Amino acid sequence: MTEEEKEPGVSHFTLFVGGLRFIFDLILLCVVLLCIGFIIFARNLERPQEGPVRAADGISVLTGGGSRIDEAMKLLANHKASRVLITGVYKKTTKAQLKSLASQGDQLFTCCVDLDYEARNTIDNATETAEWVAKHKYNSVIVVTSNYHMPRALAELGRAMPGVTLIPYSVVDNNVHLEHWWAYPGTAKLLVSEYLKYLPAVARLGATNLMRRALSGRGTVTAEDRPEP
Repeated sequence: MTEEEKEPGVSHFTLFVGGLRFIFDLILLCVVLLCIGFIIFARNLERPQEGPVRAADGISVLTGGGSRIDEAMKLLANHKASRVLITGVYKKTTKAQLKSLASQGDQLFTCCVDLDYEARNTIDNATETAEWVAKHKYNSVIVVTSNYHMPRALAELGRAMPGVTLIPYSVVDNNVHLEHWWAYPGTAKLLVSEYLKYLPAVARLGATNLMRRALSGRGTVTAEDRPEP
Protein backbone atom coordinates (compact mmCIF):
# COMPACT_ATOMS: atom_id res chain seq x y z
CA MET A 1 0.00 0.00 0.00
CA THR A 2 1.40 3.38 -0.97
CA GLU A 3 1.74 6.36 1.34
CA GLU A 4 -0.95 8.14 -0.64
CA GLU A 5 -3.42 5.33 0.15
CA LYS A 6 -2.66 5.54 3.87
CA GLU A 7 -3.20 9.27 4.21
CA PRO A 8 -7.03 9.28 4.06
CA GLY A 9 -7.22 6.85 7.02
CA VAL A 10 -4.82 8.94 9.06
CA SER A 11 -6.74 12.07 8.15
CA HIS A 12 -10.03 10.55 9.28
CA PHE A 13 -8.52 9.45 12.58
CA THR A 14 -7.06 12.90 13.13
CA LEU A 15 -10.43 14.50 12.45
CA PHE A 16 -12.09 12.06 14.85
CA VAL A 17 -9.61 12.85 17.62
CA GLY A 18 -9.94 16.57 16.91
CA GLY A 19 -13.72 16.31 17.10
CA LEU A 20 -13.56 14.50 20.44
CA ARG A 21 -11.15 17.11 21.78
CA PHE A 22 -13.45 19.91 20.64
CA ILE A 23 -16.46 18.28 22.34
CA PHE A 24 -14.44 17.75 25.53
CA ASP A 25 -13.23 21.36 25.51
CA LEU A 26 -16.79 22.59 24.91
CA ILE A 27 -18.15 20.53 27.80
CA LEU A 28 -15.32 21.74 30.04
CA LEU A 29 -16.04 25.35 29.09
CA CYS A 30 -19.74 24.90 29.87
CA VAL A 31 -18.91 23.39 33.27
CA VAL A 32 -16.53 26.26 34.07
CA LEU A 33 -19.13 28.84 33.04
CA LEU A 34 -21.80 27.10 35.11
CA CYS A 35 -19.51 27.10 38.15
CA ILE A 36 -18.64 30.77 37.72
CA GLY A 37 -22.30 31.61 37.24
CA PHE A 38 -23.22 29.71 40.39
CA ILE A 39 -20.60 31.53 42.46
CA ILE A 40 -21.90 34.88 41.20
CA PHE A 41 -25.47 33.75 41.89
CA ALA A 42 -24.65 32.74 45.46
CA ARG A 43 -22.68 35.91 46.20
CA ASN A 44 -25.37 38.22 44.83
CA LEU A 45 -28.26 36.81 46.81
CA GLU A 46 -30.07 39.46 48.80
CA ARG A 47 -28.97 39.85 52.38
CA PRO A 48 -31.34 41.02 55.14
CA GLN A 49 -33.60 43.84 53.95
CA GLU A 50 -32.18 47.21 54.93
CA GLY A 51 -33.55 50.72 54.64
CA PRO A 52 -37.07 51.85 53.75
CA VAL A 53 -39.13 49.86 51.29
CA ARG A 54 -40.77 51.59 48.33
CA ALA A 55 -44.55 51.63 48.44
CA ALA A 56 -46.44 49.73 45.75
CA ASP A 57 -49.99 48.98 44.72
CA GLY A 58 -49.98 45.42 46.03
CA ILE A 59 -47.90 42.76 47.75
CA SER A 60 -47.45 39.21 46.48
CA VAL A 61 -46.04 36.76 49.01
CA LEU A 62 -44.97 33.34 47.76
CA THR A 63 -45.62 30.74 50.42
CA GLY A 64 -42.87 28.53 51.74
CA GLY A 65 -42.35 29.82 55.27
CA GLY A 66 -44.29 31.60 57.99
CA SER A 67 -41.79 34.45 58.13
CA ARG A 68 -42.70 35.46 54.57
CA ILE A 69 -46.33 35.99 55.55
CA ASP A 70 -45.33 37.82 58.72
CA GLU A 71 -43.10 40.23 56.77
CA ALA A 72 -45.78 40.80 54.12
CA MET A 73 -48.36 41.68 56.78
CA LYS A 74 -45.90 44.08 58.42
CA LEU A 75 -45.56 45.86 55.09
CA LEU A 76 -49.34 46.02 54.74
CA ALA A 77 -49.75 47.33 58.29
CA ASN A 78 -47.17 50.03 57.52
CA HIS A 79 -49.18 51.15 54.48
CA LYS A 80 -46.65 49.99 51.90
CA ALA A 81 -49.50 48.64 49.77
CA SER A 82 -53.27 48.36 49.84
CA ARG A 83 -53.66 44.60 49.44
CA VAL A 84 -51.80 41.29 49.82
CA LEU A 85 -51.95 38.12 47.76
CA ILE A 86 -50.70 34.95 49.44
CA THR A 87 -50.08 32.58 46.55
CA GLY A 88 -49.49 28.84 46.73
CA VAL A 89 -51.46 28.20 49.91
CA TYR A 90 -51.94 24.54 50.84
CA LYS A 91 -55.56 23.55 50.21
CA LYS A 92 -56.23 22.53 53.82
CA THR A 93 -54.74 25.72 55.30
CA THR A 94 -57.32 28.21 56.53
CA LYS A 95 -57.15 31.97 56.64
CA ALA A 96 -57.26 31.77 60.44
CA GLN A 97 -54.10 29.63 60.45
CA LEU A 98 -52.31 32.10 58.21
CA LYS A 99 -53.54 34.98 60.35
CA SER A 100 -51.84 33.43 63.37
CA LEU A 101 -48.47 33.80 61.60
CA ALA A 102 -48.73 37.59 61.49
CA SER A 103 -47.22 39.57 64.33
CA GLN A 104 -48.68 42.77 62.86
CA GLY A 105 -51.66 43.57 60.69
CA ASP A 106 -53.61 40.41 61.53
CA GLN A 107 -56.78 42.51 61.67
CA LEU A 108 -56.29 43.29 57.96
CA PHE A 109 -56.79 39.66 56.92
CA THR A 110 -60.55 40.18 56.63
CA CYS A 111 -60.47 43.17 54.31
CA CYS A 112 -57.18 43.16 52.49
CA VAL A 113 -55.78 39.66 52.01
CA ASP A 114 -56.49 37.29 49.12
CA LEU A 115 -55.52 33.63 49.11
CA ASP A 116 -54.50 31.57 46.08
CA TYR A 117 -54.89 27.82 46.51
CA GLU A 118 -54.09 26.88 42.90
CA ALA A 119 -50.35 27.54 42.54
CA ARG A 120 -48.07 24.53 43.03
CA ASN A 121 -44.75 26.00 41.88
CA THR A 122 -43.09 29.30 41.05
CA ILE A 123 -44.46 29.37 37.50
CA ASP A 124 -47.97 28.97 38.92
CA ASN A 125 -47.23 31.68 41.49
CA ALA A 126 -46.37 34.05 38.65
CA THR A 127 -49.51 33.14 36.69
CA GLU A 128 -51.83 33.61 39.66
CA THR A 129 -50.13 36.86 40.66
CA ALA A 130 -50.45 38.19 37.11
CA GLU A 131 -54.19 37.46 37.13
CA TRP A 132 -54.55 39.15 40.53
CA VAL A 133 -52.60 42.20 39.36
CA ALA A 134 -54.70 42.47 36.19
CA LYS A 135 -57.92 42.17 38.18
CA HIS A 136 -56.96 45.06 40.49
CA LYS A 137 -55.22 47.03 37.71
CA TYR A 138 -51.99 47.35 39.69
CA ASN A 139 -48.84 48.82 38.20
CA SER A 140 -46.40 47.84 40.94
CA VAL A 141 -46.00 44.89 43.29
CA ILE A 142 -43.75 44.15 46.26
CA VAL A 143 -42.53 40.56 45.95
CA VAL A 144 -41.97 38.78 49.26
CA THR A 145 -40.09 35.49 49.27
CA SER A 146 -36.88 33.96 50.59
CA ASN A 147 -33.63 35.55 49.46
CA TYR A 148 -32.38 32.41 47.71
CA HIS A 149 -35.70 32.12 45.83
CA MET A 150 -35.95 35.79 44.84
CA PRO A 151 -33.96 35.69 41.54
CA ARG A 152 -36.13 32.91 40.12
CA ALA A 153 -39.32 34.49 41.43
CA LEU A 154 -38.49 37.82 39.76
CA ALA A 155 -37.68 36.07 36.47
CA GLU A 156 -41.00 34.19 36.41
CA LEU A 157 -43.02 37.21 37.56
CA GLY A 158 -41.29 39.44 35.04
CA ARG A 159 -42.18 37.00 32.28
CA ALA A 160 -45.83 36.84 33.37
CA MET A 161 -46.26 40.56 34.06
CA PRO A 162 -44.34 42.70 31.56
CA GLY A 163 -44.62 46.38 32.38
CA VAL A 164 -45.39 45.83 36.07
CA THR A 165 -42.77 47.20 38.47
CA LEU A 166 -41.48 44.48 40.78
CA ILE A 167 -39.98 45.51 44.11
CA PRO A 168 -38.09 42.64 45.82
CA TYR A 169 -38.41 42.20 49.56
CA SER A 170 -36.19 39.32 50.58
CA VAL A 171 -36.82 37.30 53.71
CA VAL A 172 -33.81 35.55 55.23
CA ASP A 173 -34.23 31.95 56.35
CA ASN A 174 -32.19 31.34 59.49
CA ASN A 175 -31.49 27.79 58.33
CA VAL A 176 -29.79 29.02 55.15
CA HIS A 177 -26.19 30.13 55.79
CA LEU A 178 -25.22 32.40 52.90
CA GLU A 179 -22.02 33.81 54.35
CA HIS A 180 -20.16 30.46 54.28
CA TRP A 181 -22.56 28.35 52.24
CA TRP A 182 -19.78 25.95 51.13
CA ALA A 183 -19.33 24.83 54.74
CA TYR A 184 -22.98 23.79 55.08
CA PRO A 185 -23.98 20.83 52.87
CA GLY A 186 -27.70 21.56 53.26
CA THR A 187 -27.30 25.19 52.16
CA ALA A 188 -24.95 24.26 49.31
CA LYS A 189 -27.41 21.65 48.01
CA LEU A 190 -30.29 24.13 48.25
CA LEU A 191 -28.40 26.86 46.39
CA VAL A 192 -27.26 24.50 43.61
CA SER A 193 -30.83 23.27 43.18
CA GLU A 194 -32.16 26.83 43.09
CA TYR A 195 -29.49 27.91 40.60
CA LEU A 196 -30.32 25.04 38.24
CA LYS A 197 -34.00 26.07 38.39
CA TYR A 198 -33.09 29.73 37.93
CA LEU A 199 -31.29 29.19 34.62
CA PRO A 200 -34.39 27.86 32.77
CA ALA A 201 -36.45 30.68 34.30
CA VAL A 202 -34.06 33.25 32.86
CA ALA A 203 -34.13 31.43 29.51
CA ARG A 204 -37.94 31.53 29.48
CA LEU A 205 -37.88 35.23 30.35
CA GLY A 206 -35.40 35.98 27.57
CA ALA A 207 -37.31 33.93 25.00
CA THR A 208 -40.59 35.61 25.97
CA ASN A 209 -39.06 39.07 25.71
CA LEU A 210 -37.62 38.27 22.28
CA MET A 211 -41.01 37.00 21.12
CA ARG A 212 -42.75 40.12 22.39
CA ARG A 213 -40.25 42.35 20.62
CA ALA A 214 -40.64 40.39 17.40
CA LEU A 215 -44.42 40.60 17.55
CA SER A 216 -44.42 44.29 18.45
CA GLY A 217 -41.93 44.99 15.64
CA ARG A 218 -44.07 43.09 13.19
CA GLY A 219 -46.97 45.40 13.93
CA THR A 220 -44.94 48.57 13.52
CA VAL A 221 -45.48 50.55 10.33
CA THR A 222 -42.41 52.38 9.07
CA ALA A 223 -42.52 55.67 7.21
CA GLU A 224 -41.76 53.89 3.93
CA ASP A 225 -44.70 51.53 4.40
CA ARG A 226 -47.29 54.21 5.09
CA PRO A 227 -49.68 54.86 2.21
CA GLU A 228 -49.60 58.20 0.46
CA PRO A 229 -52.33 60.62 1.64
